[in-house]
Amino acid sequence: MNLIQTRGPAGSPIPVELRFAAVRERTEALAAPLSAEDQCIQSMPDASPAKWHRAHTTWFFETFLLIPHLSGYRRFDERFGFLFNSYYEAAGPRHARPRRGMLTRPSADEVTAYRAHVDAGMAALLRDPPPEALVLIELGLQHEEQHQELLLTDILHALSQNPLLPAYDADWREPRAATGAAAWLDLPEGVARIGHAGTGFGFDNESPRHNTWIPACRIADRLVTNADWLGFMADAAYRTPTLWMSDGWAACAAEGWEAPMYWQRRDGDWAQYTPAGLRPVDPAAPVRHVSWYEAEAFARWSGKRLPTEAEWEVAAALPGFHDAAGVGWQWTASAYLPYPGFRPWEGAVGEYNGKFMINQMILRGGSLATPPGHTRPSYRNFFPPGARWQFSGLRLAEDAA
Repeated sequence: MNLIQTRGPAGSPIPVELRFAAVRERTEALAAPLSAEDQCIQSMPDASPAKWHRAHTTWFFETFLLIPHLSGYRRFDERFGFLFNSYYEAAGPRHARPRRGMLTRPSADEVTAYRAHVDAGMAALLRDPPPEALVLIELGLQHEEQHQELLLTDILHALSQNPLLPAYDADWREPRAATGAAAWLDLPEGVARIGHAGTGFGFDNESPRHNTWIPACRIADRLVTNADWLGFMADAAYRTPTLWMSDGWAACAAEGWEAPMYWQRRDGDWAQYTPAGLRPVDPAAPVRHVSWYEAEAFARWSGKRLPTEAEWEVAAALPGFHDAAGVGWQWTASAYLPYPGFRPWEGAVGEYNGKFMINQMILRGGSLATPPGHTRPSYRNFFPPGARWQFSGLRLAEDAA
């Protein structure tokens, strides 16, 4: 699939009006293979319909930029604020998240018209944007890129529920990743600085940059593979409670886990549902669609551990650290907590990250579904420990001898 480039060569910036158009067009390109029926489906409460993602990202620009900053702007539809607000309490009431799949109306075509209406308003605003709006414009673009990834992961889950196992993109190919036995990168004991360095965009949860203590340890230069995971499965790890955290074992038993999400037996061999449909499991490819519970159990089974997010960020700057992004998100041992001195942004957008700093675990890196150039070493992704529908994998770490 040919997708719109949203950044210049090597991540260099492009004019804001061109970047805005590129990001918005990329969302539409991702939705283009989907029928109107595909766009309406919600396969679980944690996922959202593709149509909703398209409308919600549009609502963001309308609510936080056009209404307060573009004189004479008229809402496309007064009712859309209720339908397409996600979790912004300060922006008013909203339709219940688990019932987004009930929104057969407005139609996908009406959402397309909504996007065009807001894009026209943004084009007018971008001709002479007020200085105070520039940060919000960039936040809106970063926000839409996050929803581009969610659109892909959510529709993959939805299509996987179809007995026909249809392909989202028949031409999809496994991304290139480092192969062969893992090597180990040494991290010396000492104080390191982590967090957003202040150059370019960063979310509020990446700041402030601060000192942290790194114990002497080693981290794998590459990701755990499907072949590694097959060994874990062959050793009956999914039936060995001593490898698991209590909550993880309860989830494993309750949900009947025996392999990563989207794996299934076909004629005695394992196959995996992918964006291209069902394919044989590639032993050399990095394992994906595993929860934090599974990742932590695998690390314990291996006699290793998961790296902390600080160790991961420091190691990502080392030569030989492979697949930091573009292949799979990487679970860490760190809970999603505020950095020392953290302050959320002011206003409704302050609800973006800070209020979720509970019952979540940190992932680092970026996946094959993440827009190119969207992440950086300080980027903090977070999901509940039982989440499996993201392209989530792991790399291992261990304490120095």
